[in-house]
Amino acid sequence: MLRNPDFLRFLGSHVSNELGANIARVAFPLVAVLTLHATPFEVGALSALQSAAFLIVGLPAGVWVDRLRRRRVLLTSDLARFLLLGSIPLAALLDLLSMPLLYAVALLSGIAQVFNDVADQTYLPTLVAKDGLADGNAKLELARSGGALAGPGLGGLIAQLLGPPTAVLATSLGALSSVVLLATIGRSEPRPPVSERSGMWAEIREGLSFVWKDRLQRSIVVATMATNLCVSAVLGLSVMFLSSVVHLAPGVIGVLLVSGAVGGIIGGLLAARLFERYGTAKVTWLALALSSPFGLLLPLTEADWRISFFAAASVMLSIGAILYNIGTITYRQTVAPPRLLGRVNASVRFLVWGAMPIGAFAGGLVAQQIGVREALWVFMCGRLLSFLPLLFSPLRGLRDFAENQASS
Repeated sequence: MLRNPDFLRFLGSHVSNELGANIARVAFPLVAVLTLHATPFEVGALSALQSAAFLIVGLPAGVWVDRLRRRRVLLTSDLARFLLLGSIPLAALLDLLSMPLLYAVALLSGIAQVFNDVADQTYLPTLVAKDGLADGNAKLELARSGGALAGPGLGGLIAQLLGPPTAVLATSLGALSSVVLLATIGRSEPRPPVSERSGMWAEIREGLSFVWKDRLQRSIVVATMATNLCVSAVLGLSVMFLSSVVHLAPGVIGVLLVSGAVGGIIGGLLAARLFERYGTAKVTWLALALSSPFGLLLPLTEADWRISFFAAASVMLSIGAILYNIGTITYRQTVAPPRLLGRVNASVRFLVWGAMPIGAFAGGLVAQQIGVREALWVFMCGRLLSFLPLLFSPLRGLRDFAENQASS
């Protein structure tokens, strides 16, 4: 895989984007909290808008990705994100920064990210053979975790030294770097078939139907929706919790948010060995089930030795999430026919990421009513139960996903 120059460029674009995205993970809420003095409800609304795009264009995005060359979609979406995110530091410089502008950029850059994410998972099989998908996905998850390792700390440091709007500029430059790397990929991509197009809604139904008829995929979707709803509520409140409740400096917050990336790297490094030894299906559901209880440590965080609770929870939850994600993404890429893969990815993303703005909005609303720490308890308890749909699915009785394909 690492001798494939086109895959390495694709991997490099991931590193650039993930580094920028994780800088934004700290910078965006800090712009709201420290620069614009936002309330918990406004912070929750901002987080909701960042993921609401999947509810707006999630399903049509899959149809368009299946109709277009995937690399062209990746290039266009990254260029749009570069321009949109670059408007935040420019507005701050001109004294025009406001919450409505922040909301608009969050929503529009989220729409661009929808197309990027759907095209991203659909483009990988163009660059690598089917038997290399698990390895390719593991390396891409390592890139995501590497970005998450460096991004929050760097974002917190930039925000502390130069101000939160300047940290958003780094996110914009990450998207531009991704454009340059993707433009240098040499492998040609086949033109999507035109003869199979049957209209937008008919093609959307075909993708949704493929997901719904697969009982295993259906159970994965339900469990992931529950997980994402709770996690998005927690993520939307984490920076406010550490800043306004635990009273930590932006630089320390950035370092703490890095801890989840450490778990992501550990999970990415262990993935291939664990899948081979214990089976893809078994590792996928156990990763989610065994990591969930550690989330209960997070609301116990205080500005003393108990600061380690946030780090420990983040590490263990991230290990579980990375292993779960690698398993479920590889299953989709293996079972879905190439002509349908964009719509299958979009259908799943629409459902599981569509829960995120609901969770983020609910997190802000609950925190406004009962307090930020108390809201974290509510949603971490929900996260603990999110794996239950997998216990009543074919997944629990399988060692490998191939067994389900064979029985089907």
